[in-house]
Amino acid sequence: METRAYNGSEDSSTIFYLVGIPSLPKSFFLPIFFVFLLLYLLILLGNALILVAVVAEPSLHMPIYFFLMNLSGLRILFTIISKILSLLLLGDCFLSFPACFLQMYLFHSFSCSEAFILVVMAYDCYVAVCHPLHYPVLMTPQTNAALAACVWLTALLLANPAVVQTSHMAFDNTAHIYHCFCDHLALMGFCIAMAVSFLPLVLVLLSYAHILASVLHISSREGRSEASTYSSHLLVVGTYYLSIAIAYVAYSANLPLDFHIMGNVVYAILTPVLNPLIYAEEQECQSSHHQNGIVCPSSS
Repeated sequence: METRAYNGSEDSSTIFYLVGIPSLPKSFFLPIFFVFLLLYLLILLGNALILVAVVAEPSLHMPIYFFLMNLSGLRILFTIISKILSLLLLGDCFLSFPACFLQMYLFHSFSCSEAFILVVMAYDCYVAVCHPLHYPVLMTPQTNAALAACVWLTALLLANPAVVQTSHMAFDNTAHIYHCFCDHLALMGFCIAMAVSFLPLVLVLLSYAHILASVLHISSREGRSEASTYSSHLLVVGTYYLSIAIAYVAYSANLPLDFHIMGNVVYAILTPVLNPLIYAEEQECQSSHHQNGIVCPSSS
């Protein structure tokens, strides 16, 4: 996001104007609105179905699906697509000072939450595969609840400094934001990006390196079963960091402004749309195994 900052007023009377995608013709607004509306409905419906399935299906009453519920709940609670929809259909380009920074804060907080939840899910997979005998002791309901609480609390606190720093900038009475929603990747900076993206990725990769080493020491049939059980989580991690890479490359490369904006939009909607589709197959597998009396590795 780019803003035009002036040495003018610095209070809540500032109004932010969302430019959107500058080169997008107005004749394209309605078709793109319906595309984004479909994506928005898929996000809401898909993640709601995950919540219902995990609650209703006994075979899914496992820690990794408890954390998946947190991930799905996060996606239902907040998505920036709703603001993009109002911008495209109604031309609702204005945001008040508090609304803009609340949106920025929630966007970055929930992005951090997703990264940390993926780390905790990777840890769950690591314990299930590498320390199966200790799994019931290490991953108790109390431990899971504490891990989830730490994830949410850390993410909510981590975004505070950058958002507060941005809010103390001096803006004119009407400040232009070259984006579809309130964001400030330039000021958030790559230091925070590395903290909330690179470090969790390293932890996830370390977990799966240990998982792979453990799987290679068991029979090939069991190894394939273990690998397939956690492939959905790896796909989610892959799509999450792919979307982040697209956003950061679009921002840092010498590309037109429209590419910067679309990079962030892809980051904001790619994983929420794909997550339910990726996990639906594993949930079906878990349910089938449960009906046939097969115990999946992560439930041991």
